[in-house]
Amino acid sequence: MGKQHWIGDVRAGAHDGAQVELKGWVHRTRGSNKIWFMVLRDSTGVVQCVIKRESVGDDAFEALRTALIESSIILRGTVEPTEREHGHEVQVSSGEVVGPVNPDRPFPITESSMAEADGGETEFLLDNRHLYLRTGRMTTMLKLRSTVFGAIHSYFRELDFIEYQAPNFVAGAVEGGSTLFEVPYFGRKAYLTQSWQLYAEAAMPALERLYTMAPSFRAEKSRTRRHLTEFWHAEMEVAWASNAEIMEYGEGVVRHIAKTLLDERSDELSELGRDLELISRYADNAYPRMRYDEAIETLQSKGVTVEWGQDLDYSKEKVLTADFDVPHFVTHYPRITKPFYHRPDPKEPKYVLCHDLLAPDGYGEILGGGERTWSEKEILERIDEEGTPREPYEFYIDIRRYGGVPHGGFGLGVDRVCAWLSGANHIREVIPFPRDSRRVTP
Repeated sequence: MGKQHWIGDVRAGAHDGAQVELKGWVHRTRGSNKIWFMVLRDSTGVVQCVIKRESVGDDAFEALRTALIESSIILRGTVEPTEREHGHEVQVSSGEVVGPVNPDRPFPITESSMAEADGGETEFLLDNRHLYLRTGRMTTMLKLRSTVFGAIHSYFRELDFIEYQAPNFVAGAVEGGSTLFEVPYFGRKAYLTQSWQLYAEAAMPALERLYTMAPSFRAEKSRTRRHLTEFWHAEMEVAWASNAEIMEYGEGVVRHIAKTLLDERSDELSELGRDLELISRYADNAYPRMRYDEAIETLQSKGVTVEWGQDLDYSKEKVLTADFDVPHFVTHYPRITKPFYHRPDPKEPKYVLCHDLLAPDGYGEILGGGERTWSEKEILERIDEEGTPREPYEFYIDIRRYGGVPHGGFGLGVDRVCAWLSGANHIREVIPFPRDSRRVTP
């Protein structure tokens, strides 16, 4: 059956004066008994189609006139430039309804339900997510998301990184046992992965530069605007790299994402009300770096109750980033705040060689990484120091026994980056079917 003509091309002037066959869905309608105006939607935009009874005949006119919102339609006609809203319209010569909507069950997403959401998402819209995906705002978010994924792939591939996959069923934690999803596994306990990292380190001596984009899972009951239980993770690992070098890669990929969005999705960003100059600032400027100690002092000066040795949770990151013009790195967290795989600073062992990248406007952490504890002696000390059993990590320790080298990497929360750069009110807005502590349907 196929499709040759797209509404986006019609609106761009590619078919002026030509006959087209448009396939799409009814966006809205109005008219009289003799002339009917149908705004047709496809994945590239909307265009007004003028349907006259005298042109299409009585049967086709009645079928098209009575087609409800979101009915699927084929219309054939001539494209004419116009000074009306969209710059072009189609004078319809024939058409048909392919997939009608039952009048007893009209499309539930209405202008009033969207107005009630006010740019966010109500429980009603979340319950009807499978239909809400068709709305203009959600379609725009999904296009931005696709571009972000493409930008991450292009960044790493242009630097000769190898894409590498790891298992989703694992035996141990990466980010702490309290956020593990336990699943039955043929009479044994297994967990959904929190990160690709440990298995990436196993491949690091073979590939040296590797990356992935894959789902990760965290059993967090947090209801902040940036948390999901299933989220998309862009991760990388590099042999012979220092913490400072890993930060350069992190800054590079985020700036590349911002630049790619400007180049490919500026219209969509503008539709969402995003300031393009702001996105340009994120793409063009270097990202400052501050140590954890400086971040603590800054927070305390703002009246935040926080002590040295505490991790910076979202409430603190929100305050810290409120005045940022561009993302900032926070480095050298205390050893006691980070998991065993973070390498202690040889010069100051109470700190680890790590970093978080915090986004402006209160969005907080979008990326975390650092150097890995790479010698057998140090990794055993760190595991024992935490009181973590060695057995689940025996393969990980083995990597250090056979030619361990300094290396590092990071994990970037793709959904968080999408939310930040699009200006979304909540991370749920930028993922097709969000999963959090309260929702596993639809």
